Formats: sequence, structure tokens, C-alpha cells
Amino acid sequence: MNFIIRLLITAAVAYGLSMILSGVHIPNFTDAIIFALVLALLNALLKPLLIIFTLPITIVTLGLFLFVINAIIILLADKFMDGLTIDGFWWALGFSLLLSFVSSFAYSLVD
Repeated sequence: MNFIIRLLITAAVAYGLSMILSGVHIPNFTDAIIFALVLALLNALLKPLLIIFTLPITIVTLGLFLFVINAIIILLADKFMDGLTIDGFWWALGFSLLLSFVSSFAYSLVD
């Protein structure tokens, strides 16, 4: 049940951010739910591998490279989906930062 609530919160935040950010396009809430599912799968399967492979650069940048990894995950979700369009890396980086912060705040309200 907790996974479904987190999925719906992520989808709602992503859909809301797509209304605010001009470089992120999610046409409807159904696509936002699919995006949240794809993002959850990529975060569970691919993100740990990317973190391990990029550990040296992550250490050198004092962890700031993790923001780049988040943007890469968002861009991969864009490639896997038809209903999501992100206009470039910088939009993906900003979207991932805002998605993380707003979703974390919303999770804290629910828990």
C-alpha cells in the first residue's frame, strides 16, 4: 500500500511540475503514473549500478555527481516512454531536483 501511495505522489508531483516547467511535457495524469512506474523500476534496477560504476567521480565531486545520475535516469525514462518529453539535459536536471525535493516533502506529510 505504501508503494502505491508513493507512486501516486510521485505521479502527481511530476504532472504538476510538467505544468510549471516549459521543458518537461507530460500530457495527462495516466502518462504521469506510467512515468512514476518506469522511474521506480529504473531507480531500483539501474541506479545502483550507475552509482557503483561512477563512485570515483562521485567521491571527487563530493556527491554532486549523483544529481547527474538522477538526470540520466530521468532522460532514460523519457527514452522508454512515448508520453513524456524532456527538452534536454538541463531540463532533466532541474526536473529531477524539483521532483526529489517536492516528493520528499509530500512523503513527509503522508507518513
